[in-house]
Amino acid sequence: MPRSMRPLSQLPVGVAAAIHTVFSDIDDTLTTEGRLTVEAYAALAALREAGLRVVLVTGRPAGWCDHIARMWPVDAVIGENGAFYFWYEAAARKLMSRHVFDDAVRAANVARMAQVRETILREVPGCALASDQFCRLYDLAIDFCEDVPPLPPSAVQRIVHLMERAGMTAKVSSIHVNGWFGRYDKLSMAHLLLRERFGMELDAQRERCVFVGDSPNDAPMFAYLPNAVGVANIRRFEADLPHPPRYVTQAGCGAGFAELARALLAARD
Repeated sequence: MPRSMRPLSQLPVGVAAAIHTVFSDIDDTLTTEGRLTVEAYAALAALREAGLRVVLVTGRPAGWCDHIARMWPVDAVIGENGAFYFWYEAAARKLMSRHVFDDAVRAANVARMAQVRETILREVPGCALASDQFCRLYDLAIDFCEDVPPLPPSAVQRIVHLMERAGMTAKVSSIHVNGWFGRYDKLSMAHLLLRERFGMELDAQRERCVFVGDSPNDAPMFAYLPNAVGVANIRRFEADLPHPPRYVTQAGCGAGFAELARALLAARD
C-alpha cells in the first residue's frame, strides 16, 4: 500500500539541515501555469548561494537544457527523462555534456520514433507533437494539455499503450507523454551525474539529497529518495502513484518549490 504523504512542516530540522543536493523537476514544480516565476527563480539562486548543489531533472529537450545549464543558477541539468546531463564550465566558458547513447544509436532511434509518431497522431484525436519536439535528441513528446485542449485520461493511456507496443519506455508528465528507446530514466542518470561530476555514490547519499516533483514520471525519484517532496499539485496524481513522495508542500507549483527552499535554508541558520 502506498505511503501517505506528510506535510512538509514535518520534515525534521536535522534532516533538512543535512541536505546537500536538491534535485528538482521543472514543469509545474518550478513553473506555474507554464511560466517561471520570480519567486521560484530566486529560490534556486538562494539555494545555490547557500552552498547547496542544485540539479534540475526534467523531461524537457536538449535545446532547453543547453540554455538552462548556461544561464540559470544550477550546477547541472538532466534532460529528456535521463538521456543526458549538461553542465557549464565557467572557467572554460564551455557547455559540457554526457549522453547515454552515441550519435549512431541516437540517429537510428529517431528514425524508429518517426513511425510511432505518425501512428499516435493518426489514432489519438486531439493530441499533437509537443511544440519543443524540434530541439529533442532522444525522445518523442506528445502533447495532451500544454498547447492543445486537455485530453481525457483514456486518450493519455492510449498514447502510452501505442508507445509501449512499439517497444518504447513511456512516461506521463503533467503536460506530455514522453517515449524513448532504452531503459534509462531520471534516477539512473542522477546516479551517473553524482558519481562522475561530484565523486559521490547516490546510494550512500540518499538521506542528504532531496527531490521535488509533481507527476507520475517522477516516481523513480520519489521511490528512491527517502526525503522526496511533492509540490501540492501532486495530489491530482495521488491515486496513480505507486510510490508517492514522503512530504508534500502546502503551496503548488513554483510557490511550493520556494516553500521547500525556505525550509532547507531555515534549517541551516
